Amino acid sequence: MSGRGAPALLPARSLRALSMLRAPSLRAPSLRVPALLVLSLLAAPALPPAAFADAPLFIVEPSQMPFDLGPGAPANQPARAGNLPHAPGNSGAAPGNGSGIRANAPDNPANLPGGGRTIWAGDEPVGYYTRNGGTLNLFDRRGHRIAYRPGGGRTKSLFSPQGTWCGTVAETADGIALGLTRDCANAFLR
Repeated sequence: MSGRGAPALLPARSLRALSMLRAPSLRAPSLRVPALLVLSLLAAPALPPAAFADAPLFIVEPSQMPFDLGPGAPANQPARAGNLPHAPGNSGAAPGNGSGIRANAPDNPANLPGGGRTIWAGDEPVGYYTRNGGTLNLFDRRGHRIAYRPGGGRTKSLFSPQGTWCGTVAETADGIALGLTRDCANAFLR
């Protein structure tokens, strides 16, 4: 972002970086260890982080996800009452979930690269994340809300504001990583 005003457009290399991200394959021998590491991070219990940290974004294929992390698990289903976009705490209109408040604004220094809440696709910043109570909100660089994870700790899944399953969050004491479907990841580049 250049000073105040409209954010700079992402360069074409952002699109290339995002298109090169893939969910790890357990079939390729050279990727077994990283794949197991990612899966173990995703399966780890959510811990409340002491501070915000940058979040890498990687692409996941819902059909390749472990059942308990994918959209088929009861806690992760988009139609579950607590996961719906209009449920209390999930709505973009709820206080604290929109980019209209200072903590969620795209020009807040904490939401800029180097501020500790940046979402990265490869080496390109594509957005930022904030928390409102237990709800995790993902925004693109312009401040458009791309996805949320409902509060309450019942799911690690992310959902779009339209209510579709968007991916999952791996959360440890050191920070988070975001495994997003291709459609949700592409929303960061629109």
